[in-house]
Amino acid sequence: MKLRTLLTAAAAAMMLTAAPVSAQQLSIATGGTGGTYYPYGGGLAELITKYVEGSSAVAEVTGASVENMGLIARGDSDIAIGLADTVYAGFTGTGKFEGRTLDNVRAIASIYPNAVQIVTMADSGINGLADLKGKRVSVGAPGSGTEVSAQTVLNANGITYDDIEEQRLNFNETADALRDGDIDAGFWSVGPPTSSILNLATTRDIKLIALTDEEIVAALDAEPTFAAYALRTGIYEGVEAPVNTVSTPNVLFVSEDMDEELAYQITKTLFEHVDELIAIHPAANDTTVDFALNSTPIPMHPGALRYYEETGNPVPPQLYP
Repeated sequence: MKLRTLLTAAAAAMMLTAAPVSAQQLSIATGGTGGTYYPYGGGLAELITKYVEGSSAVAEVTGASVENMGLIARGDSDIAIGLADTVYAGFTGTGKFEGRTLDNVRAIASIYPNAVQIVTMADSGINGLADLKGKRVSVGAPGSGTEVSAQTVLNANGITYDDIEEQRLNFNETADALRDGDIDAGFWSVGPPTSSILNLATTRDIKLIALTDEEIVAALDAEPTFAAYALRTGIYEGVEAPVNTVSTPNVLFVSEDMDEELAYQITKTLFEHVDELIAIHPAANDTTVDFALNSTPIPMHPGALRYYEETGNPVPPQLYP
């Protein structure tokens, strides 16, 4: 009887040892299915499931940046994407988050920008920001992120709505108005390349207006979550050199309570397999260590910091918790 008991116990122990350990399931809070957050998050989920041992992940449809801050702060999601201005406001308890500071979130990286893109026709005679004075300019749909960014860039450089004939048009309306000659220039604040500008560039010769170094510094002083950004050569037909502008980064963030090794492995996977992410969505072309370290508005998770340090990248002091 004693021998049978011992054998039974040994068999049970062997079964327990041989049983596979179930992977921890991570939830990635993204946005609506029609935007960039959801496919990007879905691609990241695939990478985590494939490369982070003991983990699997799934992208969840959400209301995007503001909701995602709450999901991470409450522990209802594990990873999230949000616009830098929203993430910064939540972390500091300002703006939309006045009176409720969500300072338990930490960044993994800034992953791609919503870039300010100022478009005009190639023969418009508009060559710089100052040339917009007296012109018909679309500043984006009323109350949109584009209008907020356009106003910030203009005002920071001494241009107000009194100096231009502002039109409040959405992206497609702005492209149509440029094509038809109803406006002289238009603002976009969106992840590049964007379809409305791509389509416009196939039927008309366009020009992107670059900001000078001084104009960029003025914009960064006015909006702490702006980051300098260069639209790459060839991003649209007719763009034959990089175009300097500003952008609002999109931030990948987690709770400060996430295990350090897990945060490290997620960061490592993000950058070392970014080619697979690019194949899923072109926004990942901007997912670089340089962009992450120069565009992130809140402190980073210690696990993410360990990856940047191990790969020999200088980390700005403000990114340490």
